[in-house]
Amino acid sequence: MSATTALPPAMAEELLHPVLPTAPVGEVVLRTGGELSTIFEIRFVGAAEPVVIKIYDDQWRWKQEKEIYVYQLLQQHGVGPVPAVLHHGDADNALGRCYTVMTMLRGQPLSAVSHALDRASLREIYRQIGGCMAAVHQIPQGAYGYLTTRVLDPEPTNTAYMTRQFHKKLREYADHGGDAALATAIEAKVARQADLLGACRHAVLCHNDFHEGNVLVAEEGGGWQVSGFIDVENAIAADPLMDVAKTDYYSVHDDQDKREALCDGYGTLPADWSERVGLYRLYHALELWDWFASIRNTAPLESITDDIRRMTA
Repeated sequence: MSATTALPPAMAEELLHPVLPTAPVGEVVLRTGGELSTIFEIRFVGAAEPVVIKIYDDQWRWKQEKEIYVYQLLQQHGVGPVPAVLHHGDADNALGRCYTVMTMLRGQPLSAVSHALDRASLREIYRQIGGCMAAVHQIPQGAYGYLTTRVLDPEPTNTAYMTRQFHKKLREYADHGGDAALATAIEAKVARQADLLGACRHAVLCHNDFHEGNVLVAEEGGGWQVSGFIDVENAIAADPLMDVAKTDYYSVHDDQDKREALCDGYGTLPADWSERVGLYRLYHALELWDWFASIRNTAPLESITDDIRRMTA
């Protein structure tokens, strides 16, 4: 069953009744919708602040539990701003779907405005992103692995975890018809640089999707500020440089100003950070290629293949 793409105001009021029983809904605005979940902004009649309702497709209910867990973990450690979970419900409602009600953060995605910002504003925003990321990484994890409400299939070391992940993604790459010679080049690079994986001694919470679409910004006091970050569905317990690498690959795009600002905001980095980030960028590119191939979106594959070829040269 596909995700919900419409939410009548009366139905929104029913979902909100346990937490906002007297707030009349004035308007429901679709924010994002896809195969996994749909997000609606709920605007009220009167002065009440808008909220967000996130509705999950049936097969992704476990992601609801993960999202609640990670947001609450971040708030317990004073990391944010992130949405506060106001209420969550199962599928026992007129919609027949589980859902989560959250506060709505001010601002808009950086991806919507970055093209219009001057270099100084972008540098300041990326400095703040680095600071947010470093704060997330202060939350320790007991093992390495994919996170739900616990670490699934935990590995005791980063070497074991990342070796497993590279093998998994290379199998997927082969299954989706990836270039065999390029797969061999990936394997060779990972083998040559395997010692880098052992440099991380302790796993931390990683957002694992800190790109411009998930960073909110707002204009304030004559300048642009990071007003929050969202979408924790990809969170993992890993080497903190996995997060730095994903932001670098997805959003920095070899922009030296952004990279320097991100690192400056992050703070002290290990001596081998650049080499480790380079290896993790390769992993993120491979994972992204696999994802697009799995959903039969072939348009980006050539560009990602070129990236992988450069990284393994």
